[in-house]
Amino acid sequence: MSMIRDLRAVVRPASRPAPRKDTAAPYDSTRDPGTASAVVDCAVYRDGARVESGKPLSPHEAMRLVRRDGGFVWIGLHEPTEAEFAGIASEFGLHPLAVEDAVQAHQRPKLERYDDSLFTVFKTIHYVEHDRLTESSEVVETGEVMCFTGRDFFITVRHGGKGSLRALRHRLQDDPELLAKGPSAVLHAIADHVVDGYIAVADAVQDDIDEVETEVFSPGRGGGVARGVDSARIYQLKREVLEFKRAVAPLLRPMQLLSERPMRLIDPDIQKYFRDVADHLARVQEQVVSFDELLNSILQANLAQASVAQNEDMRKITAWAAIIAVPTMVTGVYGMNFDNMPELHWKYGYPLVLTLTVGMCVGIHRVLKRNGWL
Repeated sequence: MSMIRDLRAVVRPASRPAPRKDTAAPYDSTRDPGTASAVVDCAVYRDGARVESGKPLSPHEAMRLVRRDGGFVWIGLHEPTEAEFAGIASEFGLHPLAVEDAVQAHQRPKLERYDDSLFTVFKTIHYVEHDRLTESSEVVETGEVMCFTGRDFFITVRHGGKGSLRALRHRLQDDPELLAKGPSAVLHAIADHVVDGYIAVADAVQDDIDEVETEVFSPGRGGGVARGVDSARIYQLKREVLEFKRAVAPLLRPMQLLSERPMRLIDPDIQKYFRDVADHLARVQEQVVSFDELLNSILQANLAQASVAQNEDMRKITAWAAIIAVPTMVTGVYGMNFDNMPELHWKYGYPLVLTLTVGMCVGIHRVLKRNGWL
């Protein structure tokens, strides 16, 4: 247990480490053309340290060294094609169904156990910065990390432009005692890294929801009824939260299995730390569910406010129509061409009619304003 006492510090550094130069030689595309364009890194780890061979290793050469001298090989790939991944799948005996999922991507987070390996799918979430939330704003961007965990190998297949694992690999290489635990230590580090990303995104999404909520419930100009916000903005935020939920919810069961059920490919000491990952994931799941419920309430409140504002507009229109009806009626009567009209030939008839008309309009205006119609 003392060997992994600082495991949380490895996968969750208190501050972002300074960029470091990768001392490993870049992957040589001429040595294994079948997988060259997809392999990001290929390394052998023995006793927790990266084995420096002095030359770039192909997956075949790396596995040959592992089988001869022990340790494990960690291969990282980015969006491989079926042809690029076929050689690696054959070399490590990966199950065809898992290989198909890894190549095609767009998979649901899951954990599948095969005879000699575990296949795990993680959805990575990246928060998209924006100045102001609009009806077309992209709030979260998703990617995928597929992990093949074997007795002496660990293979990651990443899809999407975000979520690079290079910094995580460097942090793990700085802790030989942890890497000495084998591929299961890498699997835990990636799971913890992904869930920590969920926590950061949840905090950022909370700020967006608070902003929308403030706009919806803030009083309107002059202290009147709030006019609400564009419902399309709330719908857009709901869609992004739903995408977030699809990444988090299906991962709960795999993390529980990794933390509770003994597996021969998972080191018992490492398995205990999956409980912490599962606990953090459960809290993120609760947050995402509450986001969805809160957005439903905000949307209903916004629609209700829009309805109230429309009713208020209709009352004002009706009130002004009642006021305008008075001079319209009077002028309509006196606009008729009859000889015997009341006070038609009286000297003060015209001023009197105007005075009575204005007085009636002012009286109606005061009554309507007192009753809240204006």
